[in-house]
Amino acid sequence: MNAKLALVTGGAHRLGRVFVERLAARGYALLIHYHRSQKAAEQLAADLRAQGVAAWTQSADLRQPEAIETLFWRVDELELPLAVLINSAAEMPAGDLRTLDAASWDATLSLNLRAPFLCAQRAAARMSAGGLILNVSDVGARKTWTGYPAYVVSKAGLETLTRLLARALAPDIRVNALAPGLVFPSEDLPLETWARLLDRLPGKRPVKETEIAAALDYLLEAEAVTGQVLTVAAGYDWL
Repeated sequence: MNAKLALVTGGAHRLGRVFVERLAARGYALLIHYHRSQKAAEQLAADLRAQGVAAWTQSADLRQPEAIETLFWRVDELELPLAVLINSAAEMPAGDLRTLDAASWDATLSLNLRAPFLCAQRAAARMSAGGLILNVSDVGARKTWTGYPAYVVSKAGLETLTRLLARALAPDIRVNALAPGLVFPSEDLPLETWARLLDRLPGKRPVKETEIAAALDYLLEAEAVTGQVLTVAAGYDWL
């Protein structure tokens, strides 16, 4: 097995799955992390193996530092050179800054910001031949979505962390962020609200999965690009 290994957190569904499938098409072996989506992760890995792609799954609650250690012990067991880490796992809970409790705030930041930091640390220690760390941000990192305060703060912090890591890990490891706009509606979002959001966009449509995959292609290949946030939002970022 001469493949390089890519680890995608939250890789079982939504954007994580898009990243997994594109990395597989590019010849990477995949370690698909999941927390609660065991069935989806195992089915995705099975589908990839049926196509001749080396793929494995590993569960971990990334809010727990010891679970992150277990995830990277799994990386070591595979004995493949780690070349790509994509920090895609995140949550987007609603909240009110006037009443949001500390436990809820901490839970969101521990998953959306601390976990990517800890994963990046451990990945960098294993990228002896260099590699790419990609943090998945959001156009919301630069907006004042008062209904999702912990999420917005976590993504803003993630973009700053991206620049810090890019400087600290250069020149061998590149670190970038990808900030998507509207790609998938959240499960609890009414369809009429989703339609209204899309109608505000210049193109009147969501970002396509193929466009997210193309952005990943670019960041994999653009060796001069590090410490950057690539926005793929169909204009949502400047509305």
